[in-house]
Amino acid sequence: MGNVYTVSQVNQYIKNMFIQDFLLNRIHVRGEVSNCKYHPNGHVYFSLKDESGMISAILFAGNRKGLPFRMQDGQQVVVFGSISTYERDGTYQLYAREIVLDGAGLLTQRFQELKEELEEMGMFAPEYKQPIPPYAKTIGIVTAPTGAAIRDIIHIAKRRNPYVKLLLSPALVQGEEAAPSIAAAIRRLEKEDVDVIIVGRGGGSMEDLWAFNEEEVARAIFHCPVPVISAVGHETDTTIADYVADLRAPTPSAAAELAVFDACAVKEEKEKRMLTLQREMERRIQTIRMQLSKEQEIFRRLHPGVQIAGQRRRLADLELRVREKMEWKIQRNRQRLAMQMEVFAGLSPMGKLNQGYAFVTGEDQQAVRSISGVRQGEHLTLYVRDGTIDAVVERTRKKDDGD
Repeated sequence: MGNVYTVSQVNQYIKNMFIQDFLLNRIHVRGEVSNCKYHPNGHVYFSLKDESGMISAILFAGNRKGLPFRMQDGQQVVVFGSISTYERDGTYQLYAREIVLDGAGLLTQRFQELKEELEEMGMFAPEYKQPIPPYAKTIGIVTAPTGAAIRDIIHIAKRRNPYVKLLLSPALVQGEEAAPSIAAAIRRLEKEDVDVIIVGRGGGSMEDLWAFNEEEVARAIFHCPVPVISAVGHETDTTIADYVADLRAPTPSAAAELAVFDACAVKEEKEKRMLTLQREMERRIQTIRMQLSKEQEIFRRLHPGVQIAGQRRRLADLELRVREKMEWKIQRNRQRLAMQMEVFAGLSPMGKLNQGYAFVTGEDQQAVRSISGVRQGEHLTLYVRDGTIDAVVERTRKKDDGD
């Protein structure tokens, strides 16, 4: 009898075979949910089935955070995970890591994988984003020639700035040929003299918008030398083109708002700034005039002619003050002189002569004040009021000798 193995050994061997199989460790399985049960411990137990088969599956509680919906029987889903055996029972089952609804689920997976790949390449990096020109004159548009998107863009653009030039590069925006058509339309606009390019379309399902999730479109946007605004679907829709573009707009109408400057607002802002500038200029002119007036006044005061005139006025004032003071002193001295003349008049010999007295001088022309100052026979001169009298001394008498 050959080698004999235990049940556990067989189960362990089979489990190792599953582990070593790369495909079974990362596998996507599509099927209908059946026997779905949410266990109190947080695990979800269910089965996947199709027309001819069924497989047991489990989603552990730790992976339920990524489940965006509540599982129910009858749902068509795609489960990503690994297949392995449960050694105790010797049965194999699908260990789920991610579960998405079928259809959109596969697209979501492709979307996420491409997003991660392009992000690793640096195609979403901010340093590669080009600024959107604030005053674009020519705007390129990549979208379907008919549809709501182009009508909305034209309407908004003409309302904001009737002078802006719109250049449409038509492209398919849905279907298998849409991605190369969009990329070619972008490259056509690169050869035109456009300031910015709007790439987008109206809303739709994820399948409808899928062309804007293709790598070919992403690379065309990334390598475009002209700034690109992505405007795909509605505000809640997000595509790979949104990540690669220089700017994302939630809708085509919003893209037109971002790309086309408001001529009326610019005009109003211009007028406002002109008014502000005019007021500032008037204020500065008024300030300069006031300063000039002050400097002119200073210059006028410092002008040689003004200085000379001022000196002349000061000299005239000094002259007047000196003259007034001199006149005052003269008047005062005149008064003093008058008083002294009155005093002198009382002491003047002429005054005495006028009163009948005489002034006597001897031969030596000296005044005779005493009898002892003359001798007998000496010639004397007597000065009276109206002349002189010559006399000869006959004799002298003292006061006591006379009668």
